Amino acid sequence: MKFGAQLVNYFTTWEATLPTIRTVEAGRFNSLWWSDHFLPPVGGNMEHGGALEGWSLITASAAITSRVELGLLVSGNTYRNPGLLAKMATTVDEISGGRYILGFGAAWFKREHEAYGWVFPGLKERCDRLEEAAELIRLLFTSSEPVSYHGKYYSLDNAPLSPACTTQPHTPILIGGNGEKRTLLTCAKYADVCNIDFNNPGSPEVFKHKIQVLERHCESIGRDPAEIRKTVLIPMRIEDDEARGEELRRPRPWTLTGTTSYIADLIQQYIDAGAEEVMFAGVPTRAEYFERIDKEILAQFD
Repeated sequence: MKFGAQLVNYFTTWEATLPTIRTVEAGRFNSLWWSDHFLPPVGGNMEHGGALEGWSLITASAAITSRVELGLLVSGNTYRNPGLLAKMATTVDEISGGRYILGFGAAWFKREHEAYGWVFPGLKERCDRLEEAAELIRLLFTSSEPVSYHGKYYSLDNAPLSPACTTQPHTPILIGGNGEKRTLLTCAKYADVCNIDFNNPGSPEVFKHKIQVLERHCESIGRDPAEIRKTVLIPMRIEDDEARGEELRRPRPWTLTGTTSYIADLIQQYIDAGAEEVMFAGVPTRAEYFERIDKEILAQFD
């Protein structure tokens, strides 16, 4: 079983982040992730609390690690032209020696767009843009020739992708999101990895349902769903006091909140529902926290 660590970009420093990266690299974790926000995505006055930029962090990590897979959960498609995103991805892929996964999604954080002057389209247009960007990027990743593309939102004119993907046959594409009609269909068409984000309401049963929807989309387009790795991102908080753990998870019972044995049992339920990798979110970026997760939770799955 594979596990990933999404470190928190917010309310932290590079001084705290560096030893945490090294702890994840030295442990049982398969992958290391950040998110792609320019303000802490919590709203209110806390938006001034500081946010390290995710692509910069993942690029630095590519240079100082040698084992873990790397990526963002997930890059917001509205923040960058997809041709630029493809170039950034293949550069980090080369720096990492073929360990990079390009994760992106439709984007959702309206306040961030307002703060920095990006247009925030409606949901339908954001989904349309995501699908077009995914098609364009996959063409760039898989073509041996320069690519021309003329879509509604994006275009390429005989554009090369050089250097090409280091990972073979190409840098993996991860599509993040839960939308059944559009996002999971885009995932079925163009992704190598599906990531369901359970910062939103969920459960092992909901995860199983989402994967069934993905499989139906694959069937409708003639794709083998086994080609897509199924992953899930879930908030985690260890709480040694069982009563306190029960209280904390009451508003969000699908999260990994409680004692280490409770968390391990719930992880197993997600595995039984079809998860091939479970990524942990919301754990403060401190090395000792991830060392404990490694020794007391991941070790149970050896």
